[in-house]
Amino acid sequence: MTDFILVRHGETVWHAENRYTGRTDVPLTQHGREQAAALAEWAVTAGLTAVWSSPLSRARLTAAPAADACGLVPRIDERLYEVDFGQGEGLTRDEMRQRFPQQLADFLVDPVANHLPGGEDPRKAAARAADCLADIAREQPRGRVLLVAHSTLVRLLLCHLLGIPLADYRRVFPQLLNGALTEIRVENGQTALLRLNAPALAQTPSFH
Repeated sequence: MTDFILVRHGETVWHAENRYTGRTDVPLTQHGREQAAALAEWAVTAGLTAVWSSPLSRARLTAAPAADACGLVPRIDERLYEVDFGQGEGLTRDEMRQRFPQQLADFLVDPVANHLPGGEDPRKAAARAADCLADIAREQPRGRVLLVAHSTLVRLLLCHLLGIPLADYRRVFPQLLNGALTEIRVENGQTALLRLNAPALAQTPSFH
């Protein structure tokens, strides 16, 4: 049995405009750094056995204080990169509507079959993230692992592990809050969702 606490990185400078942030390495805001500090304060008493992170700096800088607080060295895995949004990268939805209106309309109907032009197939993204978790679970068969990654990747991963059609990831999980805790338990090849979007500290919730 391995417990995973999945955390979306702290708020970034593209947050306010709600720009699609895939592989672009944008920095955390001051609020994002405060969310990382709150995560570290939670981590001290969380009984973590390992910390894993996406290579992007917004994830690494969110994970690092928690790892330091627990005396752990964060592990970086490229399989935890955010989904590549192709031509949608760095754009707002209104900007996409101006540049490729039909592709955006198709994406909003089915974001998997009609992923953004030039972007990564969400099925491949879910598979790589699931492979990463499976490897961690084998390494940590009784572990409690903090994993800091990205909104779309984590939502696809949750659908993959819980048997929910990937095309429904935006409907079933409409948002993943920055710095909040989503906990799953993986045991005997089965996954249970224990909590979703729980604030790291009750007095400092993070809202999108």
